[in-house]
Amino acid sequence: MAESGLIIVDKPAEWTSHDVVARLRRLAATRRVGHAGTLDPMATGVLVIGVEKATRLLGHLALTEKVYEATIRLGVTTNTDDAEGEVVATASAASVPSEAVLKGVAALTGPIMQVPPQVSAIKVNGQRAYKLARAGEDVELASRPVTVHEFAVTAVRPNGDMVDVDATVRCSSGTYIRALARDLGAALGVGGHLTHLRRTRVGPYDLSLARTLDQLAEECVVLPIADAVSAAFPRRDVTPEEARVVQHGGRLPAAGLGKGPIGVFGPDGALLALVEEQGRIAKPLAVFV
Repeated sequence: MAESGLIIVDKPAEWTSHDVVARLRRLAATRRVGHAGTLDPMATGVLVIGVEKATRLLGHLALTEKVYEATIRLGVTTNTDDAEGEVVATASAASVPSEAVLKGVAALTGPIMQVPPQVSAIKVNGQRAYKLARAGEDVELASRPVTVHEFAVTAVRPNGDMVDVDATVRCSSGTYIRALARDLGAALGVGGHLTHLRRTRVGPYDLSLARTLDQLAEECVVLPIADAVSAAFPRRDVTPEEARVVQHGGRLPAAGLGKGPIGVFGPDGALLALVEEQGRIAKPLAVFV
């Protein structure tokens, strides 16, 4: 059986997240492989892959903070809000001052309400939005709360009638960088779309831990599940008696470590479970033994 743990992949451009999972199933020699948080085909960077028991961590890891390096092109609007879509409008952005760009970015920083791109994986009446959009339907998606913790402009580069804006974005789960590009362009009155996206961090896992698919083909490096949980969540070490309770799905008294998830480890250092604290009780989310 393959080792349970995480594989941190530096995803190449033009690969879907599903393509990467299919490749890792062969490299790790197991069907039990999944990913935490999708990256669009044009995007590169950190994609967290779970193997064996660690697939049960993925839903919790997908909710963590993410960091991206992005380039937004002002002056061109596409139907997908990124460079993979069709151009639907152009307007000269040559006269947009850098100060206006910074003001627009500031308005998109903090807790905001964001309408996801029409071409996205969100379900509308049981159908993926991108399937409806590609079938010619006008998809109306509701805005939803996200948090952009940091939206730092690193360069504003004139490019003919267009302007390219390089930025680093640190944001909550569910934030669409494509939508930030669209909304910045709309606020400036010239339209905009995303031309480059690289994810540099998911929770505690960054590019320093990531391996390319070629590197993984030479050596399939798996971060052991206990190490993966210790890096991502608060840790709770329990007594032998508490370990027996947790192993059978029982509840423990809360330890005041926050809502969670919290990694519970036995006296031998083995990962036993993820729990969440509800009042005075620590309730299992997933048991690994």
